[in-house]
Amino acid sequence: MNAAAWLASSTLAVSSALPVAPAVPVAEGGGGGLTKWLVLGGLFVLGSLIVMVWARWVRTMHLALGFAATAALWAVGYVSMMQPGLALGEILFATMLAILFVAGFVAGRFGDHDVRPVSVGLVSAFANLLVLGAFLRDEQHGSKVTPLVYVAGLFIASALLAWLGGVFGRAARSARDASPLPNATALFAVVAATTVFLLLITGGLVTSYESGLAVPDWPNSYGHNMLLYPVSEMKGGIFYEHAHRLYGMLVGTTALVLVVVVWRSERESWLRSLAVITLLAVCFQGYLGGTRVTGNLTLSQQAQDLAPSIVRAIFHGVFAQLVFASFLTVAAATSRTWKESRPILPRAKPTSEAPELDGRGLSDASLITDRSVALILPWAFVIQSALGALYRHLQPPGGVTAEGHPMWAILAHMAMAVVVTALVVIAGGRAWGHSAHPVLRRLGLFLMHGVGVQLCLGVAAVAAVWIRTDAAIPGWEAIIVTTHQVTGAGLLGGAVLLAAWSKRLILPVGDARRMSAGAATQT
Repeated sequence: MNAAAWLASSTLAVSSALPVAPAVPVAEGGGGGLTKWLVLGGLFVLGSLIVMVWARWVRTMHLALGFAATAALWAVGYVSMMQPGLALGEILFATMLAILFVAGFVAGRFGDHDVRPVSVGLVSAFANLLVLGAFLRDEQHGSKVTPLVYVAGLFIASALLAWLGGVFGRAARSARDASPLPNATALFAVVAATTVFLLLITGGLVTSYESGLAVPDWPNSYGHNMLLYPVSEMKGGIFYEHAHRLYGMLVGTTALVLVVVVWRSERESWLRSLAVITLLAVCFQGYLGGTRVTGNLTLSQQAQDLAPSIVRAIFHGVFAQLVFASFLTVAAATSRTWKESRPILPRAKPTSEAPELDGRGLSDASLITDRSVALILPWAFVIQSALGALYRHLQPPGGVTAEGHPMWAILAHMAMAVVVTALVVIAGGRAWGHSAHPVLRRLGLFLMHGVGVQLCLGVAAVAAVWIRTDAAIPGWEAIIVTTHQVTGAGLLGGAVLLAAWSKRLILPVGDARRMSAGAATQT
């Protein structure tokens, strides 16, 4: 994965860069030269500015639906490329075309009258420029016209399919369909979080298949500009690693746009700051992922210049889940529910004239406990995630019988699972009881059910790893282990949301008392 702005910036040079040599050639050795790194820095800044200016000009709902279509397209494309040439791959390709139609249909039926399906398709086409160069490398054959034809075709086809979907959507529209979509900023933040979740899945598969070093250089890929690495060469472990890098580009671009969207629509300084911090976290995560491969900032492919880092790989895996949680927090804080919800006000002695606001007659002490446990839970998940990452990355080839197998890490992970489960039962159970606040109730149910599923997946993952006796990793093992990992990321995200909502709805005692007294005075 690469830093956000560098990933986004190279998009804009696809059509002009294709007929020539890779934009950033590989150095013969050493760090690649100061001049080349200055060029990369310039692309980083220029690309960021171009993407952010473009996003500032586009309506937020167009951005939200367009990027949603792109995320779905990439997910289906990823699966189809795992088994190219089979009937399933052809079916999935047809599904990709249908996605643009569906995006236009949603815009036409459920969007406001100023939401234009064609614009949704054009936004998706712009985002898909990130991968167009990889496909053109196999089709160009030295022609300078082919890239322009493909770029034009991408925009025309995307706009046409979305427009056609919009026609059917408008025809199916009824009075009760009037703008049932979430507010545009919150919807885009949800889409952004979804792209990070997809990135977690692809990263999990990279680790599960032990393909983290399949591409030896960064930010290039085997000497190619990352955006121009040919699809025909993306096979085996290279596919998993390079596709993960491409998903990093999508997340980086989405994070840039998210900053623009939040600053355009929100006035709270803390929320604007959180959007910027989230973008910086994505950049740092990209740096961690790249230097996990090279060990240092170098453009070389030579083994003597590279020092892959297991420590950074572990930190990269854990930090990715925190980035995901940050995106989720932005999504929650931009929602209508967040803005319209009223805090829970404690009443020492609820009466029929002054019933408890949440229906349970909660005391100060009870609310303090709810808030405290909710704020502790995410940290327990972070520790558990770190222990799981230690076990995954420190495993030597050959399975559990291999010398140096980190049994201590899996035993610590199992022990911590007991602690996390207990905290989830307490925090989730207490959140479940807040019947007057559905968001707390739903988060409590999600965590309690999710931790049960996660425990079963954990047992299956350990069994899958332990019954393997050689270095060959079967597909079913990779799927089980990756599912366990991404479920853990989802639970961490749920725990962070519970903490954020608890902080929003359950005020410190002094503030709650003052609000309660004010409400009683007004009554």
